[in-house]
Amino acid sequence: MTAATPLSPSAIPHCKIAILGTGFSGLGMAIRLKQAGENDFLLLEKEAGVGGTWRVNHYPGCACDVQSHLYSFSFAPNPEWSRMFAPQPEIKRYLEDCWERFGLAPHTQLNTELCRLSWNESSQHWLIETRDGKQFSARFVVSGMGGLSTPAFPSIKGLKTFKGKLFHSQQWDHDYDLSGKRVAVIGTGASAIQFVPQIQPRVDQLDLYQRTPPWIMPKPDRTISERERRLFRRHPALQKLWRGGIYSFLEARVLGFAISPQILRLASLVARHHLRKQIRDPELRRKLTPDYVMGCKRVLISNDYYLALTQPNVSLITDGVAEVRAHSIVTQDGQERTVDAIILGTGFTPADPIPRGLISGRNGVDLVDSWPRGPEAYKGTTTAGFPNLFFLMGPNTGLGHSSMVYMIESQIQYVMSALQLLDERALDTVEVKREAQERFNRKIDQTSARTVWQSGGCASWYLHPQSGRNCTVWPGFTWRFRQITRHFDPAAYHFSRQPAAEEVLETEPEQQEARA
Repeated sequence: MTAATPLSPSAIPHCKIAILGTGFSGLGMAIRLKQAGENDFLLLEKEAGVGGTWRVNHYPGCACDVQSHLYSFSFAPNPEWSRMFAPQPEIKRYLEDCWERFGLAPHTQLNTELCRLSWNESSQHWLIETRDGKQFSARFVVSGMGGLSTPAFPSIKGLKTFKGKLFHSQQWDHDYDLSGKRVAVIGTGASAIQFVPQIQPRVDQLDLYQRTPPWIMPKPDRTISERERRLFRRHPALQKLWRGGIYSFLEARVLGFAISPQILRLASLVARHHLRKQIRDPELRRKLTPDYVMGCKRVLISNDYYLALTQPNVSLITDGVAEVRAHSIVTQDGQERTVDAIILGTGFTPADPIPRGLISGRNGVDLVDSWPRGPEAYKGTTTAGFPNLFFLMGPNTGLGHSSMVYMIESQIQYVMSALQLLDERALDTVEVKREAQERFNRKIDQTSARTVWQSGGCASWYLHPQSGRNCTVWPGFTWRFRQITRHFDPAAYHFSRQPAAEEVLETEPEQQEARA
């Protein structure tokens, strides 16, 4: 293990709780703290405004693939959603409105990118250093940085030597006019299937490089009428009921993903029909037909992606990219295609969400080195060796079937319960026991082995590239995750300052989990 040199403690600005990021996780945590009467917290955001993923992802066609009324805070319902699946600008405005409505501006520092987070043993505080040289200290840190915040760049020979326009979908250059250009899109994931239909009519030629075809279902999207919005405004209980119905419908999909993957064969029939209906060319249809069990990779939804691929200016290329040259791309079969621009639709790095050198805990141990098999945590929230540090959207909290906001709110409740206990008992630090963390993750591994993500015959970003372990997705029902995070379980933790309190609190972790 490597050790980082700790930052020296000094008279720097201090807060009780530092929150990293202002997406759903960071804003949700800050709102709940404020509602509980806690105002000694600071929101640190690297961008010039709030919104997290929904601020930095603004490519054409960007939208949510979970229904709007569920993809929002339960404590801040929005009756004004214009569509069943909200487009990016609306979600961004919703988060900005929450930030303003709940009075978070005085607690927020924008344009403040985390450079280094180090635990200082002598002060029992976290020391925070930002890219512009500022320093802060905090008793607790809540990371809301998320798993879909770091773009994944492919390792392709010559990519850096390309002389045309090159950008990742998350870093979309709206000033670059694609009209009349020869454009190559590398990747056919969730982002690509949204922006490809948007840019296809504008470009002269679109070469789409596909490694593995995704399963694509029809998107049940529609406009939400003014009459419906008026009903939701006048009768909030009706909107809550609608939200509950969406949740129940989506939760049923866990039966296929995590309980019996054979159930997904029924859904795959719908996807195959969708493909046959929109793609008449048998050769193109063959290239777009997945050869793995549905659900093994993220299931996508679209009504216009397949149609875009049938247009005469689009070529679907399934031969792997051998190299990129100054103005062209060469595939494994030796074909060279001239291009003006390359757009990377290659997704993110949820299996390696924290870069090395960013976070160091006890004894200067880097967080990455504490995860030899890939990211892991206790209940997706705490990690041994890193006291007073909580993760929202941490390891194994991702979903393949429902709304991440539900999981985020569950974790926020768990963190709030932990902070309340520490305040009541006048405790300084809390750190999960390594044995509790290992026991929890053994159960995750055992459960994951039966899921479609590990038995479906594909390689996906759900699995860690080295260990092959599922370190991304929660392998079960979301209500079960809420159940085990509803109350903080002190038996799984070490505490400092008042050993007597620790002895009173500790019971067998198995008993705690059974009660959960």
